[in-house]
Amino acid sequence: MQVEKQDKIGNYRWRIVVLLFFATTINYIDRQVLGILAPQLQQQFGWSESDYGFIIMAFQIAYAVGLISMGTLLDKIGTRLGFIIAISLWSLAGMAHAAARSVFSFSLARFALGIGESANFPAAVKTVAEWFPKKERALATGIFNSGPNVGAILTPLLIPVIALELGWEWGFIITGALGFIWLLFWIPMYRKPELDKRLSDAERRHILQDDTEPDATKLPWKSIISYKQTWGICLARFLTDPIWWFFLYWLPKFLNSNHNIDLTNIGLPLIIIYMVSIGGSIFGGWMSSFLINRGKNPVAARILTIFLLALLVVPIFFASFTSSLWLAVALISMATFAHQGYAANIFTIVSDIFPKSAVGSVVGLSGFAGAIGGVLFSGAVGVILEITGSYYVIFGIASVAYLLCWLSLQLLVPAHQKIQLPQI
Repeated sequence: MQVEKQDKIGNYRWRIVVLLFFATTINYIDRQVLGILAPQLQQQFGWSESDYGFIIMAFQIAYAVGLISMGTLLDKIGTRLGFIIAISLWSLAGMAHAAARSVFSFSLARFALGIGESANFPAAVKTVAEWFPKKERALATGIFNSGPNVGAILTPLLIPVIALELGWEWGFIITGALGFIWLLFWIPMYRKPELDKRLSDAERRHILQDDTEPDATKLPWKSIISYKQTWGICLARFLTDPIWWFFLYWLPKFLNSNHNIDLTNIGLPLIIIYMVSIGGSIFGGWMSSFLINRGKNPVAARILTIFLLALLVVPIFFASFTSSLWLAVALISMATFAHQGYAANIFTIVSDIFPKSAVGSVVGLSGFAGAIGGVLFSGAVGVILEITGSYYVIFGIASVAYLLCWLSLQLLVPAHQKIQLPQI
């Protein structure tokens, strides 16, 4: 009977979330192409380690700026037009890498890519809010949010083949073109559910069933930054987001310099690393839920889970010392597994302690803090590699970052205190 009822409602909204999944997958493919090609480009153009660090910083600065501005823009122009502008910008920027020849021109292309790509997650979350009732939004978000891992797996499979057969420029051109192919589906398919004539009346009522509920008052950041919990979460993201950025952009270079891995054989190590990281996201969510079901306070359960995962990152310090490729892959995989499990909990802590009207602001503010941390760390990585010629300092920083993150949460995010913000 339940299946029959669902059939009568209709399922057009799930086609929309499939579009969001592909947009997010393309988003991660486009941002990761440079990391895969970095060893070849560094040799061809004579980049120093600092040069590469500055190129990465350009993307992260733009991404940080975009994270605190795109939400407002999307609210003004709507998700349909917002996505059209954003994916057109980042696709053109991705393709523009093919014409770049200097550090400045690559940095300029990366900056434009960062501005465009920063809109993806705010736009996707807003689209889910428009097209799904509250009881279905978590599932819809989970579907589109699996795109980053899929993108991280597909990129090392696709880019080496394209670059070796056609040249590195085509790696950027072909992946950049994917966004325009996506627009061929988005433009005709997407309208607000109130206006979409392809929806049945039953599905439209189902989607809009929460519209009778009053909207929560939107709170500016200045009304929440006085709370130590906000700073604890921002500090956690500031410490750990740069490590994930490092994994995305510097692992191919590390594998190349330490283990002679190039475009012909880079696929398998990276696929293993990111496949393991998918398991971390599932484990992190399961672990905290297990502790909660055993009677532990939700926030305390998540902070304890983060501590246990932080311990898995500590051995990554030895990844720069081992001569075994697969031992290094195993140590890095443990760290990416832990990061994804941590991420599943840090986002949920926000909704555990802040009212719904403040969740978006706290997530945006903490994401900005993480992006700033990424900017600083990328610059530092380039300088450290030029001075030391080794990754041991960098992996040493990564090995303790998550323990420091746990400490910031332990000190600044009391488990039994839920924040009640004043309405304005």
